[in-house]
Amino acid sequence: MKKTVIAASCFLLFSCQDKEVLLPMAGETIVADVQDHSPIYFFYKTEEKDTLIEVNRKNSISSTNWLFNIDKRLPLRLVIPEIKKLQNKKDGSVHKSETSENYFTYTDTTKKSMAFLPFTKVRYKFEKPDNNLSIITFDENNLVRYKDEVFSKEQLAVFLNDSLKELPQTIIFCFSKKLAFGKYIQDKLFLKKLVITKKGVAVNHNKEYIY
Repeated sequence: MKKTVIAASCFLLFSCQDKEVLLPMAGETIVADVQDHSPIYFFYKTEEKDTLIEVNRKNSISSTNWLFNIDKRLPLRLVIPEIKKLQNKKDGSVHKSETSENYFTYTDTTKKSMAFLPFTKVRYKFEKPDNNLSIITFDENNLVRYKDEVFSKEQLAVFLNDSLKELPQTIIFCFSKKLAFGKYIQDKLFLKKLVITKKGVAVNHNKEYIY
């Protein structure tokens, strides 16, 4: 049996067969410890000029919490379809525990330790969003888009609280399929701290579009 070693202080997770997962990095911890878990690994590979993904899911026990160790270099276009497959596998298992959760792993660069971001309730739509929805898109160039408007993510709170005119409405987030997974985690952590004070504006955090 392969032995896997976690080395958060080196910002990577590796195995004895020369495979490694470079974890996303952020300066905060959402969840510090997860007990009774199964690890799943998303490896980054290249073949000539192509980026490929290799998923090791053989240790995924449906009754446990799942830790998704995903290489930060992988684009969402490769990552999300595999996540959806695993979500469906767990949801369809007769052995699934109602209390088990799914977590993304990342490195807290301040504490120099592994941290965990829960995403159990998130359902991904790997398609173009409906034009009738209120969609805010994070693109691969660190810009945020809403209809014809483009701005930095640091301006998002001001935009939602001061600029939206059509109320009430529910905001759904979309992420570019070209976005690297490490950047996606940073955007997710940013959104967890988003404060909306304007009445009539709500956010659906349980549905995300990847397009």
